[in-house]
Amino acid sequence: MTLSSSPSSASPVPVALSLGSNINRYRHITHALDALGDAFGELLCSPVYESESVGFDGSNFLNSVVLITTTLGLDDIGPILKQIEDDNGRDRNGPKFGPRTLDIDVLTYGDLVGEHHGIELPRQETARNAFVLKPMADILPDTRMPGSGLTYAQLWENYPKEKQKLWAVPFEWRGRVLS
Repeated sequence: MTLSSSPSSASPVPVALSLGSNINRYRHITHALDALGDAFGELLCSPVYESESVGFDGSNFLNSVVLITTTLGLDDIGPILKQIEDDNGRDRNGPKFGPRTLDIDVLTYGDLVGEHHGIELPRQETARNAFVLKPMADILPDTRMPGSGLTYAQLWENYPKEKQKLWAVPFEWRGRVLS
């Protein structure tokens, strides 16, 4: 898949988003998918994975990666994602690493590399955390991670799997099983 590098484009740009929740997990991930579908149209969804919390002791998270296609620039996408988080009870006053009703992060915007509108692209956690890398490898196995030269499948193949535990969970959204 060839990805556009335009920061704001008249032609559609693929944007990868990570979703995570460890409070009322199924409800918040479902609401996020509904809202993203309403805002951006068709979604390409990874399977949903459960993982242990990273950076703090807490309940396990549900995580997924969603690919949207949009003509909106990063500066226009951010407020939409924050509103979806807020609509799902996101508390921005807690610690950086702590329980979340919903967290939505932009992982990639086309082939952009570097800081754009205050977002470092691709997001560093993409290759660092199993709960992001595995879903990326599921939906974009042959796509090269911008700036790395390696495909997501190659990155996942080389990932030290013992570093973070991750397992797929049954998840149904709009009548289809995400797998």
